Amino acid sequence: MLAIQRNKSTSFLALLALPATAMGFALSVQISALSWILTTRYGLHIDEIGLVWAAGPVAGIVGQLAVGLLSDNVWCWGGRRRPFILLGGLLTALMLLALPHIGLISHALGFESILGVAITVALALDLSINISFNPTRSIITDLTADGVERTRGYTLMQTVSGTFGVLAYGIGALWDNYALIYTGVGLVLAFSWLPALLVTEPRELHPEGSVPSTAPRSASHILRMLLPLWGILAYDVIAMSLKVMGIHRDSQWLEIAAGVVTLACMVATLRARDRGPAHVREDLVEFRKVLAAHAFSWIGVQAMFVYMIAFVQQRFPNLDPKAGGQMLSTAFFVLSLVAAILPSTVLAPLARRFGQIRVHTISLFIMATAYLYAYLYGHTAISVYGVMAVAGIGWAAIVSLPFAIMSQRVDEAHIGLFMGVFNLSVVLPQLVASLGIGALIAVMPDKGAVFLVASAALLLSAVSWLFVRRDSDGRGGI
Repeated sequence: MLAIQRNKSTSFLALLALPATAMGFALSVQISALSWILTTRYGLHIDEIGLVWAAGPVAGIVGQLAVGLLSDNVWCWGGRRRPFILLGGLLTALMLLALPHIGLISHALGFESILGVAITVALALDLSINISFNPTRSIITDLTADGVERTRGYTLMQTVSGTFGVLAYGIGALWDNYALIYTGVGLVLAFSWLPALLVTEPRELHPEGSVPSTAPRSASHILRMLLPLWGILAYDVIAMSLKVMGIHRDSQWLEIAAGVVTLACMVATLRARDRGPAHVREDLVEFRKVLAAHAFSWIGVQAMFVYMIAFVQQRFPNLDPKAGGQMLSTAFFVLSLVAAILPSTVLAPLARRFGQIRVHTISLFIMATAYLYAYLYGHTAISVYGVMAVAGIGWAAIVSLPFAIMSQRVDEAHIGLFMGVFNLSVVLPQLVASLGIGALIAVMPDKGAVFLVASAALLLSAVSWLFVRRDSDGRGGI
Protein backbone atom coordinates (compact mmCIF):
# COMPACT_ATOMS: atom_id res chain seq x y z
CA MET A 1 0.00 0.00 0.00
CA LEU A 2 1.27 3.49 -0.85
CA ALA A 3 2.23 5.71 2.09
CA ILE A 4 -0.12 8.43 0.86
CA GLN A 5 -2.99 5.92 1.03
CA ARG A 6 -2.18 4.95 4.62
CA ASN A 7 -2.11 8.63 5.60
CA LYS A 8 -5.24 9.54 3.55
CA SER A 9 -3.34 12.58 2.32
CA THR A 10 -4.62 15.12 -0.17
CA SER A 11 -2.38 13.61 -2.84
CA PHE A 12 -4.01 10.22 -2.28
CA LEU A 13 -7.51 11.69 -2.60
CA ALA A 14 -6.37 13.43 -5.78
CA LEU A 15 -5.03 10.12 -7.12
CA LEU A 16 -8.33 8.48 -6.18
CA ALA A 17 -10.13 11.17 -8.20
CA LEU A 18 -8.31 10.47 -11.48
CA PRO A 19 -10.44 7.54 -12.75
CA ALA A 20 -13.60 9.62 -12.28
CA THR A 21 -11.73 12.45 -13.97
CA ALA A 22 -11.06 10.22 -16.98
CA MET A 23 -14.76 9.45 -17.35
CA GLY A 24 -15.67 13.10 -16.77
CA PHE A 25 -13.25 14.15 -19.49
CA ALA A 26 -14.79 11.63 -21.88
CA LEU A 27 -18.23 13.01 -21.04
CA SER A 28 -16.96 16.55 -21.68
CA VAL A 29 -15.73 15.45 -25.09
CA GLN A 30 -19.13 13.94 -25.82
CA ILE A 31 -20.97 17.09 -24.69
CA SER A 32 -18.73 19.41 -26.66
CA ALA A 33 -18.39 17.40 -29.85
CA LEU A 34 -21.29 15.01 -30.42
CA SER A 35 -24.15 17.44 -31.23
CA TRP A 36 -21.72 19.65 -33.18
CA ILE A 37 -20.45 16.77 -35.34
CA LEU A 38 -23.92 15.39 -36.01
CA THR A 39 -25.27 18.82 -36.97
CA THR A 40 -22.45 20.28 -39.01
CA ARG A 41 -20.86 17.20 -40.59
CA TYR A 42 -23.76 14.81 -41.02
CA GLY A 43 -26.74 17.18 -41.21
CA LEU A 44 -28.94 15.59 -38.54
CA HIS A 45 -31.98 17.55 -37.33
CA ILE A 46 -32.40 18.62 -33.71
CA ASP A 47 -34.97 15.90 -32.92
CA GLU A 48 -32.70 13.25 -34.46
CA ILE A 49 -29.83 14.49 -32.29
CA GLY A 50 -32.09 14.06 -29.27
CA LEU A 51 -32.64 10.43 -30.26
CA VAL A 52 -28.89 9.88 -30.52
CA TRP A 53 -28.40 11.36 -27.06
CA ALA A 54 -31.17 9.12 -25.72
CA ALA A 55 -28.96 6.10 -26.42
CA GLY A 56 -26.58 7.12 -23.63
CA PRO A 57 -29.06 7.14 -20.74
CA VAL A 58 -30.44 3.79 -21.93
CA ALA A 59 -26.92 2.42 -21.59
CA GLY A 60 -26.64 4.02 -18.16
CA ILE A 61 -29.75 2.29 -16.85
CA VAL A 62 -28.28 -1.12 -17.62
CA GLY A 63 -24.60 -0.37 -17.12
CA GLN A 64 -24.70 1.39 -13.76
CA LEU A 65 -27.01 -1.08 -12.03
CA ALA A 66 -25.26 -4.17 -13.40
CA VAL A 67 -21.75 -2.94 -12.73
CA GLY A 68 -22.71 -1.61 -9.30
CA LEU A 69 -24.12 -4.98 -8.27
CA LEU A 70 -21.20 -6.92 -9.71
CA SER A 71 -18.48 -4.68 -8.28
CA ASP A 72 -19.93 -5.07 -4.78
CA ASN A 73 -19.65 -8.85 -4.97
CA VAL A 74 -16.59 -9.76 -7.02
CA TRP A 75 -12.86 -9.82 -6.41
CA CYS A 76 -10.69 -9.90 -9.53
CA TRP A 77 -7.18 -8.69 -10.45
CA GLY A 78 -6.61 -7.65 -6.84
CA GLY A 79 -9.64 -5.39 -6.56
CA ARG A 80 -13.38 -4.99 -6.46
CA ARG A 81 -13.67 -1.86 -8.59
CA ARG A 82 -10.35 -2.24 -10.45
CA PRO A 83 -11.39 -4.59 -13.28
CA PHE A 84 -14.36 -2.42 -14.24
CA ILE A 85 -12.26 0.76 -14.20
CA LEU A 86 -9.60 -0.83 -16.42
CA LEU A 87 -12.08 -2.31 -18.89
CA GLY A 88 -14.21 0.84 -18.98
CA GLY A 89 -11.20 3.06 -19.60
CA LEU A 90 -10.05 0.99 -22.56
CA LEU A 91 -13.49 0.81 -24.18
CA THR A 92 -14.17 4.51 -23.61
CA ALA A 93 -10.91 5.47 -25.36
CA LEU A 94 -11.79 3.29 -28.34
CA MET A 95 -15.30 4.75 -28.65
CA LEU A 96 -13.97 8.31 -28.47
CA LEU A 97 -11.71 7.40 -31.35
CA ALA A 98 -14.78 6.30 -33.32
CA LEU A 99 -16.64 9.63 -32.91
CA PRO A 100 -15.01 11.52 -35.83
CA HIS A 101 -15.32 8.46 -38.07
CA ILE A 102 -19.05 7.77 -37.87
CA GLY A 103 -19.42 8.43 -41.60
CA LEU A 104 -16.50 6.15 -42.45
CA ILE A 105 -17.89 3.39 -40.24
CA SER A 106 -21.33 3.75 -41.83
CA HIS A 107 -19.84 3.56 -45.34
CA ALA A 108 -17.68 0.55 -44.46
CA LEU A 109 -20.72 -1.29 -43.14
CA GLY A 110 -22.76 -0.40 -46.22
CA PHE A 111 -25.43 1.65 -44.44
CA GLU A 112 -27.08 4.50 -46.29
CA SER A 113 -28.38 6.24 -43.14
CA ILE A 114 -25.93 7.76 -40.70
CA LEU A 115 -28.45 7.86 -37.84
CA GLY A 116 -28.28 4.18 -36.93
CA VAL A 117 -24.49 4.19 -36.79
CA ALA A 118 -24.48 7.42 -34.77
CA ILE A 119 -26.85 5.88 -32.23
CA THR A 120 -24.70 2.75 -32.04
CA VAL A 121 -21.48 4.72 -31.46
CA ALA A 122 -23.17 6.97 -28.88
CA LEU A 123 -24.61 3.92 -27.12
CA ALA A 124 -21.24 2.15 -27.08
CA LEU A 125 -19.47 5.28 -25.82
CA ASP A 126 -21.92 5.92 -23.01
CA LEU A 127 -22.03 2.26 -22.02
CA SER A 128 -18.23 2.31 -21.85
CA ILE A 129 -18.31 5.41 -19.65
CA ASN A 130 -20.97 3.84 -17.43
CA ILE A 131 -18.93 0.68 -16.96
CA SER A 132 -16.43 2.86 -15.13
CA PHE A 133 -18.40 5.76 -13.67
CA ASN A 134 -20.02 3.73 -10.91
CA PRO A 135 -16.80 2.05 -9.68
CA THR A 136 -14.77 5.27 -9.95
CA ARG A 137 -17.20 6.96 -7.54
CA SER A 138 -17.85 3.94 -5.34
CA ILE A 139 -14.15 3.47 -4.67
CA ILE A 140 -14.07 6.87 -2.97
CA THR A 141 -16.68 5.66 -0.48
CA ASP A 142 -14.74 2.40 -0.06
CA LEU A 143 -11.53 4.20 0.91
CA THR A 144 -12.78 7.19 2.95
CA ALA A 145 -14.43 7.56 6.33
CA ASP A 146 -17.99 8.81 6.66
CA GLY A 147 -18.47 12.56 7.19
CA VAL A 148 -15.90 15.27 6.56
CA GLU A 149 -13.32 12.99 4.95
CA ARG A 150 -15.82 11.64 2.42
CA THR A 151 -17.17 15.09 1.60
CA ARG A 152 -13.57 16.17 1.07
CA GLY A 153 -13.00 13.17 -1.18
CA TYR A 154 -15.99 13.89 -3.41
CA THR A 155 -15.43 17.64 -3.60
CA LEU A 156 -11.76 17.05 -4.45
CA MET A 157 -12.92 14.57 -7.08
CA GLN A 158 -14.94 17.34 -8.70
CA THR A 159 -12.07 19.83 -8.39
CA VAL A 160 -9.67 17.50 -10.20
CA SER A 161 -12.31 16.33 -12.68
CA GLY A 162 -13.57 19.86 -13.24
CA THR A 163 -10.06 21.16 -13.84
CA PHE A 164 -9.58 18.69 -16.66
CA GLY A 165 -13.10 19.46 -17.88
CA VAL A 166 -11.92 23.05 -18.22
CA LEU A 167 -8.94 21.78 -20.19
CA ALA A 168 -11.30 19.81 -22.44
CA TYR A 169 -13.44 22.81 -23.36
CA GLY A 170 -10.33 24.98 -23.60
CA ILE A 171 -8.87 22.66 -26.22
CA GLY A 172 -12.14 22.79 -28.16
CA ALA A 173 -12.29 26.58 -27.94
CA LEU A 174 -8.64 27.24 -28.89
CA TRP A 175 -8.27 24.56 -31.55
CA ASP A 176 -11.25 22.43 -32.50
CA ASN A 177 -13.30 19.46 -31.37
CA TYR A 178 -11.17 17.00 -33.31
CA ALA A 179 -8.09 17.98 -31.29
CA LEU A 180 -10.23 17.55 -28.17
CA ILE A 181 -11.31 14.04 -29.16
CA TYR A 182 -7.78 12.78 -29.81
CA THR A 183 -6.50 14.34 -26.58
CA GLY A 184 -9.31 12.57 -24.74
CA VAL A 185 -8.25 9.17 -26.03
CA GLY A 186 -4.80 9.37 -24.41
CA LEU A 187 -5.95 11.05 -21.20
CA VAL A 188 -8.75 8.56 -20.55
CA LEU A 189 -6.35 5.64 -20.87
CA ALA A 190 -3.72 7.15 -18.57
CA PHE A 191 -6.09 8.42 -15.86
CA SER A 192 -8.14 5.25 -15.64
CA TRP A 193 -5.33 2.69 -15.74
CA LEU A 194 -2.52 4.18 -13.61
CA PRO A 195 -4.52 4.95 -10.41
CA ALA A 196 -6.46 1.68 -10.65
CA LEU A 197 -3.17 -0.24 -10.63
CA LEU A 198 -1.62 1.81 -7.80
CA VAL A 199 -4.47 1.97 -5.28
CA THR A 200 -4.95 -0.92 -2.84
CA GLU A 201 -8.59 -1.86 -2.33
CA PRO A 202 -9.94 -3.43 0.88
CA ARG A 203 -11.00 -7.06 0.62
CA GLU A 204 -13.93 -6.35 2.98
CA LEU A 205 -16.05 -3.23 2.74
CA HIS A 206 -16.61 -1.37 6.00
CA PRO A 207 -20.26 -1.36 7.09
CA GLU A 208 -19.67 0.23 10.50
CA GLY A 209 -21.15 3.70 10.85
CA SER A 210 -23.57 3.12 7.97
CA VAL A 211 -27.21 4.06 8.07
CA PRO A 212 -29.12 0.93 9.10
CA SER A 213 -30.62 -0.37 5.89
CA THR A 214 -30.65 -3.35 3.61
CA ALA A 215 -29.60 -3.40 0.01
CA PRO A 216 -32.27 -3.94 -2.66
CA ARG A 217 -33.00 -7.65 -2.75
CA SER A 218 -34.80 -7.90 -6.09
CA ALA A 219 -35.94 -5.98 -9.14
CA SER A 220 -39.28 -5.31 -7.44
CA HIS A 221 -37.50 -3.88 -4.39
CA ILE A 222 -35.48 -1.56 -6.64
CA LEU A 223 -38.70 -0.52 -8.36
CA ARG A 224 -40.26 0.38 -4.99
CA MET A 225 -37.19 2.45 -4.16
CA LEU A 226 -37.70 4.32 -7.43
CA LEU A 227 -41.19 5.56 -6.48
CA PRO A 228 -40.36 9.25 -7.16
CA LEU A 229 -39.19 8.34 -10.67
CA TRP A 230 -42.14 6.16 -11.72
CA GLY A 231 -43.70 8.83 -13.94
CA ILE A 232 -40.37 9.56 -15.61
CA LEU A 233 -39.65 5.84 -16.08
CA ALA A 234 -43.06 5.20 -17.65
CA TYR A 235 -42.64 8.16 -20.00
CA ASP A 236 -39.19 7.01 -21.08
CA VAL A 237 -40.37 3.49 -21.87
CA ILE A 238 -43.46 4.61 -23.83
CA ALA A 239 -41.80 7.51 -25.66
CA MET A 240 -38.76 5.44 -26.64
CA SER A 241 -40.99 2.61 -27.87
CA LEU A 242 -43.03 4.99 -30.02
CA LYS A 243 -39.82 6.48 -31.44
CA VAL A 244 -38.38 3.09 -32.31
CA MET A 245 -41.65 2.02 -33.96
CA GLY A 246 -41.76 5.25 -35.97
CA ILE A 247 -45.12 6.33 -34.55
CA HIS A 248 -45.57 10.09 -34.89
CA ARG A 249 -47.55 11.98 -32.24
CA ASP A 250 -49.30 15.27 -32.97
CA SER A 251 -50.45 15.91 -29.39
CA GLN A 252 -48.63 16.18 -26.08
CA TRP A 253 -50.97 13.89 -24.12
CA LEU A 254 -48.12 11.60 -23.11
CA GLU A 255 -46.00 14.44 -21.73
CA ILE A 256 -48.96 15.89 -19.82
CA ALA A 257 -49.92 12.54 -18.30
CA ALA A 258 -46.31 11.74 -17.37
CA GLY A 259 -45.92 15.19 -15.81
CA VAL A 260 -48.99 14.70 -13.61
CA VAL A 261 -47.86 11.24 -12.47
CA THR A 262 -44.32 12.47 -11.82
CA LEU A 263 -45.45 15.40 -9.69
CA ALA A 264 -47.79 13.14 -7.72
CA CYS A 265 -45.01 10.61 -7.04
CA MET A 266 -42.55 13.35 -6.17
CA VAL A 267 -44.95 15.00 -3.71
CA ALA A 268 -45.76 11.65 -2.07
CA THR A 269 -42.05 10.95 -1.69
CA LEU A 270 -41.08 14.35 -0.33
CA ARG A 271 -43.92 14.39 2.20
CA ALA A 272 -43.10 10.93 3.56
CA ARG A 273 -42.06 10.82 7.21
CA ASP A 274 -39.19 8.88 8.73
CA ARG A 275 -40.96 6.53 11.16
CA GLY A 276 -37.94 4.92 12.74
CA PRO A 277 -35.08 2.52 11.90
CA ALA A 278 -37.33 -0.33 10.71
CA HIS A 279 -39.07 1.96 8.25
CA VAL A 280 -35.72 3.26 7.02
CA ARG A 281 -34.53 -0.29 6.40
CA GLU A 282 -37.62 -1.13 4.40
CA ASP A 283 -38.34 2.04 2.45
CA LEU A 284 -35.19 4.17 2.64
CA VAL A 285 -37.25 7.35 2.99
CA GLU A 286 -34.39 9.81 2.82
CA PHE A 287 -32.71 8.00 -0.06
CA ARG A 288 -35.94 8.31 -2.05
CA LYS A 289 -36.09 12.03 -1.30
CA VAL A 290 -32.54 12.45 -2.59
CA LEU A 291 -33.54 10.63 -5.80
CA ALA A 292 -36.54 12.94 -6.25
CA ALA A 293 -34.60 16.15 -5.68
CA HIS A 294 -31.61 15.13 -7.80
CA ALA A 295 -33.74 14.03 -10.76
CA PHE A 296 -35.18 17.49 -11.45
CA SER A 297 -31.74 19.08 -11.62
CA TRP A 298 -30.63 16.66 -14.34
CA ILE A 299 -33.60 17.44 -16.55
CA GLY A 300 -32.42 21.06 -16.55
CA VAL A 301 -28.73 20.29 -17.00
CA GLN A 302 -29.18 17.73 -19.80
CA ALA A 303 -31.58 19.99 -21.72
CA MET A 304 -28.94 22.71 -21.79
CA PHE A 305 -26.11 20.35 -22.75
CA VAL A 306 -27.98 18.77 -25.67
CA TYR A 307 -29.92 21.70 -27.14
CA MET A 308 -27.75 24.73 -26.52
CA ILE A 309 -26.49 24.22 -30.08
CA ALA A 310 -29.97 25.27 -31.34
CA PHE A 311 -29.85 28.36 -29.13
CA VAL A 312 -26.43 29.36 -30.49
CA GLN A 313 -27.40 28.78 -34.12
CA GLN A 314 -30.56 30.90 -33.85
CA ARG A 315 -29.31 33.81 -31.74
CA PHE A 316 -25.92 34.01 -33.46
CA PRO A 317 -26.73 33.31 -37.13
CA ASN A 318 -23.56 35.01 -38.41
CA LEU A 319 -21.33 32.32 -36.91
CA ASP A 320 -20.11 29.62 -39.27
CA PRO A 321 -20.17 25.97 -38.04
CA LYS A 322 -16.61 26.09 -36.70
CA ALA A 323 -17.16 29.39 -34.88
CA GLY A 324 -20.43 28.08 -33.45
CA GLY A 325 -18.64 25.00 -32.15
CA GLN A 326 -15.96 27.19 -30.58
CA MET A 327 -18.61 29.34 -28.90
CA LEU A 328 -20.20 26.22 -27.42
CA SER A 329 -16.81 25.00 -26.21
CA THR A 330 -16.05 28.40 -24.69
CA ALA A 331 -19.40 28.47 -22.87
CA PHE A 332 -18.83 24.99 -21.46
CA PHE A 333 -15.24 26.00 -20.65
CA VAL A 334 -16.50 28.85 -18.45
CA LEU A 335 -19.09 26.60 -16.81
CA SER A 336 -16.47 23.96 -16.06
CA LEU A 337 -13.88 26.47 -14.84
CA VAL A 338 -16.18 27.67 -12.09
CA ALA A 339 -17.24 24.09 -11.32
CA ALA A 340 -13.59 23.08 -11.00
CA ILE A 341 -12.63 25.87 -8.62
CA LEU A 342 -15.55 25.90 -6.22
CA PRO A 343 -16.04 22.38 -4.77
CA SER A 344 -12.90 22.14 -2.62
CA THR A 345 -12.24 25.86 -2.14
CA VAL A 346 -15.77 27.12 -1.45
CA LEU A 347 -18.46 24.45 -1.31
CA ALA A 348 -16.69 22.03 1.04
CA PRO A 349 -15.89 24.71 3.68
CA LEU A 350 -19.42 26.11 3.42
CA ALA A 351 -20.87 22.59 3.71
CA ARG A 352 -18.89 21.98 6.91
CA ARG A 353 -20.28 25.18 8.40
CA PHE A 354 -23.85 25.32 7.12
CA GLY A 355 -24.58 21.74 5.98
CA GLN A 356 -24.33 20.02 2.62
CA ILE A 357 -28.01 20.29 1.71
CA ARG A 358 -28.31 23.97 2.54
CA VAL A 359 -25.30 24.81 0.35
CA HIS A 360 -26.53 22.56 -2.45
CA THR A 361 -30.03 24.08 -2.43
CA ILE A 362 -28.80 27.66 -2.61
CA SER A 363 -26.43 26.72 -5.44
CA LEU A 364 -29.36 25.33 -7.46
CA PHE A 365 -31.41 28.51 -6.90
CA ILE A 366 -28.48 30.51 -8.27
CA MET A 367 -28.18 28.28 -11.34
CA ALA A 368 -31.93 28.50 -12.05
CA THR A 369 -31.74 32.31 -11.90
CA ALA A 370 -28.76 32.36 -14.27
CA TYR A 371 -30.61 30.25 -16.84
CA LEU A 372 -33.65 32.52 -16.65
CA TYR A 373 -31.38 35.47 -17.36
CA ALA A 374 -29.99 33.64 -20.42
CA TYR A 375 -33.50 33.19 -21.79
CA LEU A 376 -34.38 36.85 -21.30
CA TYR A 377 -31.10 38.63 -22.08
CA GLY A 378 -28.69 36.14 -23.69
CA HIS A 379 -28.19 37.97 -26.98
CA THR A 380 -24.43 38.57 -26.88
CA ALA A 381 -21.50 36.22 -26.43
CA ILE A 382 -20.40 38.06 -23.28
CA SER A 383 -23.82 37.68 -21.68
CA VAL A 384 -23.88 33.96 -22.49
CA TYR A 385 -20.44 33.42 -21.01
CA GLY A 386 -21.44 35.40 -17.91
CA VAL A 387 -24.53 33.25 -17.47
CA MET A 388 -22.47 30.08 -17.75
CA ALA A 389 -20.03 31.39 -15.13
CA VAL A 390 -22.84 31.95 -12.63
CA ALA A 391 -24.50 28.65 -13.56
CA GLY A 392 -21.17 26.97 -12.78
CA ILE A 393 -21.98 27.43 -9.07
CA GLY A 394 -24.91 25.06 -9.39
CA TRP A 395 -23.02 22.68 -11.67
CA ALA A 396 -20.19 22.47 -9.13
CA ALA A 397 -22.70 21.43 -6.48
CA ILE A 398 -24.60 18.93 -8.67
CA VAL A 399 -21.51 16.92 -9.57
CA SER A 400 -20.03 16.76 -6.07
CA LEU A 401 -22.32 17.21 -3.06
CA PRO A 402 -25.15 14.74 -3.88
CA PHE A 403 -22.70 11.82 -3.90
CA ALA A 404 -21.55 12.60 -0.36
CA ILE A 405 -25.15 13.22 0.77
CA MET A 406 -26.38 9.95 -0.71
CA SER A 407 -23.50 7.81 0.56
CA GLN A 408 -24.26 8.84 4.16
CA ARG A 409 -27.82 7.50 3.90
CA VAL A 410 -27.21 3.95 2.70
CA ASP A 411 -25.39 0.77 3.64
CA GLU A 412 -21.78 1.33 2.60
CA ALA A 413 -21.20 -2.39 2.11
CA HIS A 414 -23.49 -2.15 -0.94
CA ILE A 415 -22.44 1.29 -2.18
CA GLY A 416 -21.93 0.06 -5.75
CA LEU A 417 -25.54 -1.06 -6.05
CA PHE A 418 -26.88 2.06 -4.33
CA MET A 419 -24.71 4.19 -6.61
CA GLY A 420 -26.26 2.39 -9.57
CA VAL A 421 -29.79 3.04 -8.29
CA PHE A 422 -28.83 6.65 -7.54
CA ASN A 423 -27.61 7.01 -11.11
CA LEU A 424 -31.15 6.33 -12.34
CA SER A 425 -32.02 9.78 -10.97
CA VAL A 426 -29.56 11.02 -13.60
CA VAL A 427 -30.16 8.83 -16.66
CA LEU A 428 -33.97 8.64 -16.52
CA PRO A 429 -34.29 12.47 -16.51
CA GLN A 430 -31.68 12.60 -19.28
CA LEU A 431 -34.02 10.51 -21.39
CA VAL A 432 -36.83 12.96 -20.71
CA ALA A 433 -34.59 15.73 -22.02
CA SER A 434 -33.69 13.72 -25.11
CA LEU A 435 -37.15 12.39 -25.96
CA GLY A 436 -39.54 15.07 -24.74
CA ILE A 437 -37.74 18.37 -24.54
CA GLY A 438 -36.15 17.91 -27.96
CA ALA A 439 -39.54 17.76 -29.65
CA LEU A 440 -40.65 20.84 -27.68
CA ILE A 441 -37.56 22.88 -28.59
CA ALA A 442 -37.90 21.83 -32.26
CA VAL A 443 -41.31 23.55 -32.57
CA MET A 444 -40.57 26.56 -30.35
CA PRO A 445 -39.93 29.73 -32.40
CA ASP A 446 -37.41 30.98 -29.81
CA LYS A 447 -34.77 28.32 -29.15
CA GLY A 448 -33.83 30.23 -26.03
CA ALA A 449 -36.72 28.32 -24.48
CA VAL A 450 -34.19 25.62 -23.66
CA PHE A 451 -32.93 27.86 -20.86
CA LEU A 452 -36.47 28.56 -19.67
CA VAL A 453 -37.19 24.83 -19.39
CA ALA A 454 -33.86 24.25 -17.69
CA SER A 455 -34.49 27.06 -15.20
CA ALA A 456 -37.90 25.65 -14.24
CA ALA A 457 -36.48 22.16 -13.69
CA LEU A 458 -33.64 23.46 -11.52
CA LEU A 459 -36.07 25.53 -9.47
CA LEU A 460 -38.16 22.40 -8.81
CA SER A 461 -34.98 20.58 -7.78
CA ALA A 462 -33.99 23.32 -5.34
CA VAL A 463 -37.45 23.31 -3.73
CA SER A 464 -37.36 19.50 -3.46
CA TRP A 465 -34.06 19.54 -1.58
CA LEU A 466 -35.78 21.53 1.17
CA PHE A 467 -37.64 18.35 2.14
CA VAL A 468 -34.53 16.18 2.57
CA ARG A 469 -33.34 15.71 6.13
CA ARG A 470 -30.26 17.85 6.51
CA ASP A 471 -26.99 15.94 6.41
CA SER A 472 -26.88 12.88 8.70
CA ASP A 473 -27.57 14.52 12.02
CA GLY A 474 -31.36 14.32 11.89
CA ARG A 475 -31.96 18.08 11.90
CA GLY A 476 -34.76 18.99 9.56
CA GLY A 477 -35.27 21.87 7.20
CA ILE A 478 -32.95 24.35 5.59
